[in-house]
Amino acid sequence: MVKKEELEFIQSRLGFWNKLSDGEAAFLERNISAVSYKKDYNLHNADSQCQGFLIIRSGGLRVYILSEDGREVTLYRVSPGEICVFSASCILSHITFDVHIDAEQDTEAYLIHISAFSKLSDENIYVENFAYKNVVERFSDVMWAMEQILFMSFDKRLAVFLLDEMSKTNSTRLYITQEQIARYIGSAREVVSRMLKIFKEEGIINQTRGAICIIDKDKLRKLTK
Repeated sequence: MVKKEELEFIQSRLGFWNKLSDGEAAFLERNISAVSYKKDYNLHNADSQCQGFLIIRSGGLRVYILSEDGREVTLYRVSPGEICVFSASCILSHITFDVHIDAEQDTEAYLIHISAFSKLSDENIYVENFAYKNVVERFSDVMWAMEQILFMSFDKRLAVFLLDEMSKTNSTRLYITQEQIARYIGSAREVVSRMLKIFKEEGIINQTRGAICIIDKDKLRKLTK
């Protein structure tokens, strides 16, 4: 079982908690574990057993699919305070594609074990609604990712990504490699390298080993319009 202060954090992330009976709440408490994953650890793939719902305390996860030629297409990323639903995809009967989930950095989370969540979902409509609400919200992220890949020019996709990273880190200096960017936006490292070179020539960014510095945010934003 988790500690009292940990339970308060968990309760704040589960919108159905106040709709549980005392017995259901106690049962759920007994079936929550603290877990941790090292950076780059693959915690879910096509061959994995279904684990359950993950509530991220610190760090972050990346959810992606693999093409037949091994190219990674990032669907969305899970930040602290958010819930990873696709790690419990076995109880979501309408999800028929395989996803992979990696820890983007050292990550601490709380795992609601799948058997307990499945039982509560069958017995409590609020728990079931919570699960599907989260799935719907995440599919919105998936559709946005697909829309970018299918319909958005690459310079715009890269600009959107860099602006998002700047917003997440609250910094104009992004510690990220070209290989990582390629994985996140579903492209090849060589394509990313060429476009970053163009951005540099246009005075939008500067590059150092393992980092990208945004030096003209206005020019970068104009590329997204």
